Amino acid sequence: MIIPPFLKPGDKFAIISPSGTVLSERVDGAVRAIEKWGFMPVVGKYCKEEFTAYGVVSHSAPAQHRLSDLQEALNDPQVRAILCSRGGYGAVHLLEHLDLDQLARDPKWLIGFSDISALHAAWHHANVVSIHSPMAKHLTLYDNENETNHINYNIITGKGLPTYNESPHIHNRNGIATATITGGNLAVIMGLLATPYNLIKPGNILFIEDVAEQVYQVQRLLYHLKLADILPRLAGLIVGQFTKHRGDDTSAMYDMIHDMVAPYDYPVAFNFPIGHTQRNVPIVEGTTATLEVSDTNVKLAFKY
Repeated sequence: MIIPPFLKPGDKFAIISPSGTVLSERVDGAVRAIEKWGFMPVVGKYCKEEFTAYGVVSHSAPAQHRLSDLQEALNDPQVRAILCSRGGYGAVHLLEHLDLDQLARDPKWLIGFSDISALHAAWHHANVVSIHSPMAKHLTLYDNENETNHINYNIITGKGLPTYNESPHIHNRNGIATATITGGNLAVIMGLLATPYNLIKPGNILFIEDVAEQVYQVQRLLYHLKLADILPRLAGLIVGQFTKHRGDDTSAMYDMIHDMVAPYDYPVAFNFPIGHTQRNVPIVEGTTATLEVSDTNVKLAFKY
């Protein structure tokens, strides 16, 4: 995997909206945060647009405009990082049109999560490491020294990769695994299965999260992975936050996932702080990670 060059003071930092419509004030807040970091924010031409497709789906702009902003950031040699303003829906529209050869020639950091999982899949297809992490809202609402923002700054400036130590969960399965880490929003990455952009691979440590997917819908996705002989052959599984489903009963979701992976012997960590929640820690996607699950601790560490 290719590590994008680390940022230096004054480097350009693009903000784009490849998926859903974003509140203007959140883009403005991200601009201020990036400036405080010492970088030069560059807001995409269509970043603050609003566009409705088929009468119901709201995108930040038509697909060709969203693609234009992303490809322009990829083509600009002075842009060293790309912050996606928010998730929503629409990043999948861009995949087949992106010049990923350009990304491989001049790799840049990508930051985002949720629907941006589709772009992480594109980065992974180009063999470039990326950061699964909160976006403009988090930069706007929280100080630069907030845990997540501070970790992101350290990653993109080469000050070091994070190591997380989290509390155990009743459903955890103990063990140690070292492998490539990939994942993201489960519904999004499942939509890329059996394509060149697939992120769910046997032998990897998989991390998953989702929002507004019901327990039976998540179970259906996991059955797909089971029947495809992928779920049994993971190196490890990190179960993040599953929010805003019917009743919002996390225990029911976790019970179901626990039962689905019960036949296998790899380490599993539940209730990891990844997802649509205030604490959503950065995952350096495409790196080598070590997941160590014990009775007293869950440790996740990364290395290039």
